[in-house]
Amino acid sequence: MSVSAIVLAAGEGTRMRSSRPKPLHLICGRAMVLHVIHALELLAPERTAVVVGHGAEQVTKKVQQMAPAWANVAFVEQMQQNGTGDAAATGMTAFPGDDYDEESTIVVLPGDTPLLRAETMRELVETHVECGNAATLLTSLKDDPTGYGRVIRKADGQADRIVEHRDAAPEELDVNEVCTSIYAFRRDLLGPALRKLTTDNAQGELYLTDVISVLGAMGHRIGCVQAPAGETQGVNDRWQLALAERELRARTNRAWLLNGVTMLDPRQTFVDVTVDIGQDVTLYPGTILQGSTVVGDRAEIGPDTRLVDCAVGTGAVVEHTVGHDAEVGPDAIVGPYAHLPSGSSVAADSTTGAFYTAPAG
Repeated sequence: MSVSAIVLAAGEGTRMRSSRPKPLHLICGRAMVLHVIHALELLAPERTAVVVGHGAEQVTKKVQQMAPAWANVAFVEQMQQNGTGDAAATGMTAFPGDDYDEESTIVVLPGDTPLLRAETMRELVETHVECGNAATLLTSLKDDPTGYGRVIRKADGQADRIVEHRDAAPEELDVNEVCTSIYAFRRDLLGPALRKLTTDNAQGELYLTDVISVLGAMGHRIGCVQAPAGETQGVNDRWQLALAERELRARTNRAWLLNGVTMLDPRQTFVDVTVDIGQDVTLYPGTILQGSTVVGDRAEIGPDTRLVDCAVGTGAVVEHTVGHDAEVGPDAIVGPYAHLPSGSSVAADSTTGAFYTAPAG
């Protein structure tokens, strides 16, 4: 079985009110679209097609620089924003048709779901293959499903269709199972189904959700996998960005705590997903570790310390310090109230004292 992916990252994201393309907004030190790509890790995709549009050059550059090699990323540009169905069809152009057969799976997912877990994507694809589905939806139950496409099921429990909120009848609006815009498809069926889409809807666009009813009408089996609503939440504005940041930071801190790091107050400790921390490290409240920072075993950081792209040696102590692209040697004591500018270093076993500014490298 081969798996490939299409990540939809062409939207403008006007509600973010930002000149930065929406997929590039950071959560725990990593761009949203890169979180989505990392959620594909357990699938080992043969190729990941990233559909770009608004800010295409910026998005392409960042993803090229930062995407993991295993993702095998390719880029295709959606020249006009004509709906998610058109975006998916654009993504399909990245895959040579003769390289796939009916045993191949292609997953399609939006580039603004940074809380999606790799384990959930694996479950989606495994269920899809084991059940022999033409398509499998990742769905969630929402207390307030306003704005989401509703999943309408048949009497036997199979998905029948997805109805967008604007097009839903009153009884359909009462359904609280929603489409998360994350799917697994049989590769050989997705292209033909996309070509059958029409713009006969409230938005006048090609909806990817309509592929489900197209495949159902052709007699194919449609399945569903439910995931927690918090995991599939999209990010459309700064408030949702902040909520996603809080959730992902909690996950990140929990993982480090279980790996031998002490945090006196995890709620006041901020660690990017790109940071590496050794065992028996102690992080005091107000510690912020960002970028490619590496902290050696038994080091103590904080309180009220921010380190960006820094290396802290084994057993070092760094308190009340701000550092950027700096190095602290093993067993050094830095601070309180120290400044480590770019390129600076503190020698092993040395003590800076208070109100110290290291000479730039």
